[in-house]
Amino acid sequence: MTHALASSRRARLAKIAATGLTAWLFLAGAAHAGLPVSLRAQISDPNGQVTLGELFVGAGSASGVVVAERVGPSVVLDADAVQRIARQAGLDWSNPNGLRRIIVRGAAAGGERNVQVLTYAHSLATGDVVQPGDLVWSKAAGAPTDAPRNADAVIGMAARRPLREGDSVAMRDVTAPTVIKAGDIISVVYEDGGIRLTLQAKAMANASVGESLNVQNTASKKVIEAVAVGPDEAAVGPEAQRLKASRSSQYALR
Repeated sequence: MTHALASSRRARLAKIAATGLTAWLFLAGAAHAGLPVSLRAQISDPNGQVTLGELFVGAGSASGVVVAERVGPSVVLDADAVQRIARQAGLDWSNPNGLRRIIVRGAAAGGERNVQVLTYAHSLATGDVVQPGDLVWSKAAGAPTDAPRNADAVIGMAARRPLREGDSVAMRDVTAPTVIKAGDIISVVYEDGGIRLTLQAKAMANASVGESLNVQNTASKKVIEAVAVGPDEAAVGPEAQRLKASRSSQYALR
């Protein structure tokens, strides 16, 4: 009888201990999860130090934690890095939209940011060709006077100068990519009425598609004007005139 009572008592104590352990594990897991927060719809920074409070709604006591320094008019943050910093500060941002980057701009006068503009998601070097992944839409207080209306206007164009991530896209900063470089040996084609003639020539200047350049016939050494058609190829005659007219029309539309 005594043995049975002792066994029953040990069973009850074991059950209480197990219940307590389960509760402790639950509370520990909840504490580890952090305080749920959401990314602000409009993000701006007034003083050059981007904080969790500027990024997230409900950051609470972690609002003052500095995430990055903003030196220029904007800064592009890696979303995964922001998520890690938030977690370390006791916040839980699930990134439900799967963002890869977060653009933070300096606070605009009056706090209004209601213009959608194209910005660079990556820094580009002079001559780099703009790819779809290099562009992202974001909100700003204003847009450059020559800002493109859609991404297609700049995709495939080359940077005239170094471009920083986060900067607004302006047409003056890009140009058609170079397809012929000075010193290249290229094919020069004359084509009209079923007749096609080709000669080899040395390019005397850089050129993009539709742009005129002087070339030197490698056999006769005579210099003539041609129009770039594509990589290492130029045209003379009717095709050259058509390309020049097409190029002029494109620039007039811009």
